[in-house]
Amino acid sequence: MVTDAEHARLATLDRLRLLDTPPEREFDTIVRLAQRLTGYKIALVTLVDKDRQWFKSKIGLDLQETPREFAFCAHAIAADDVLIVPDATRDDRFASNPLVTGAPNIRFYAGVPIHAETQQTASKRVPLGTLCVIDDQPRDVDPGDLDMLLELARLVETLIAARASAAEAVRFAEERERTLQALDRKHRQLRQAERMAKIGSWRLTLADNKTEWSEQTYAIHGVPPGDGKPLDSALDFYPPKARAIVTEALERTMATGEPFDVETDFTTAQGEFRRVRSMGEIEMDKGQPVALIGVFQDVTARFTMEEALRQVAHTDELTRIASRGRFNEVVDEKIKATIENEERCALLLIDLDHFKAVNDRFGHHAGDEVLRVMAARLNADYLSHCFAARLGGDEFVLLISDQAILKDLTSMLRRLLYDLQYTVSTNGVTLSVSATIGACWLGGAVKDRGQLLRNADAALYEAKRRQRGSAMISGRSELVLPGQAETVPLKLIQK
Repeated sequence: MVTDAEHARLATLDRLRLLDTPPEREFDTIVRLAQRLTGYKIALVTLVDKDRQWFKSKIGLDLQETPREFAFCAHAIAADDVLIVPDATRDDRFASNPLVTGAPNIRFYAGVPIHAETQQTASKRVPLGTLCVIDDQPRDVDPGDLDMLLELARLVETLIAARASAAEAVRFAEERERTLQALDRKHRQLRQAERMAKIGSWRLTLADNKTEWSEQTYAIHGVPPGDGKPLDSALDFYPPKARAIVTEALERTMATGEPFDVETDFTTAQGEFRRVRSMGEIEMDKGQPVALIGVFQDVTARFTMEEALRQVAHTDELTRIASRGRFNEVVDEKIKATIENEERCALLLIDLDHFKAVNDRFGHHAGDEVLRVMAARLNADYLSHCFAARLGGDEFVLLISDQAILKDLTSMLRRLLYDLQYTVSTNGVTLSVSATIGACWLGGAVKDRGQLLRNADAALYEAKRRQRGSAMISGRSELVLPGQAETVPLKLIQK
């Protein structure tokens, strides 16, 4: 039995005359965006008819329609809510569905209902179908992907509404003024959607390299809406490195026909830093490329958050120098560069002496202060071109690639041993902290981080065995002892 709500829904779908219409670029663009922005294999704009599900736009799927009884989207419109199916084989509603047990082997599904306005129900809006994404692997939906689908679904609704408004204008000339007002309202909604997502659109005509920008694209650039800019002027908003990336992407798309998707630094007309993402593809007319079209998004907030998280991950919380994870990245990069440039590089493994006694006698707050002091001394001016990190506990590491320092590593070790001497005094009790260092050169059989650390650790162990507060260089037998600052060559002190 067909309910009143279903009758109103089917009547609205029939009135809109969307079923069995040819492909339309606007719908196809949204579907392509949904697929590319989320990374799922299939993206669809579906319309659920009485007995079938028909695809207005599709990518990644050869079918044009399916029986309604098998349609995941029918469940979404029945509930009039977002439907997420992480693994269809584990869902009693779909486990035996032919679209799950056979091609296209649906495992993951996420669908957002697409609505249209009607006068036949109290809600004034009825679901027609969905914007959905599908994959043949089980997935957990990313909140960012879901937000993007919701925004794109609103764009589909706006597109359908604008299409309906235009049809009404043709059929009812006497309602022209009201129809124009409705169309203007829909355009405002589209601009609001752009502002909400910080996404603008653009078009570059190939005949004259002239750009056409949407309102939000102008806003991201920090310039008032106008007639667009020639390509050369538009590229001036990018720093040199970013400009080269964008130029290469444009040229590659023109040469291959493949769409591009790049994220780069960007500078507004006011000189403010932004991070932007740009996607584009070729627009064809009668088999010939006539323009590049795409979208442009300000992703500064997301980029800034990621950079902040990356900085936290790369920084030791207590000492504010590099963490062990950051050291692993840097040392691998430096080893590769050093070998390629045929230069020298040395690694110092530094272990504090009597640190446990400070913790036991004065408490961990005193021990933490010792660690902060030692970290600060590893960042001294004469070590400004070296890389210091805390490996954990009271163990530090110093990577030296400064060729001037490496000419006399022994003198530098004497200075460093002297600098890393520290006295802790509380209530008349004094404890001295020093550092023992194991050093290792990169080269010969030592060509990776693991071997470098093993050799430095062996040198550290030998130095500790012979005399704490000293240093040993792997492959040498003599012990390096602390010296006075003035015994270190002036060029090392005044770097």
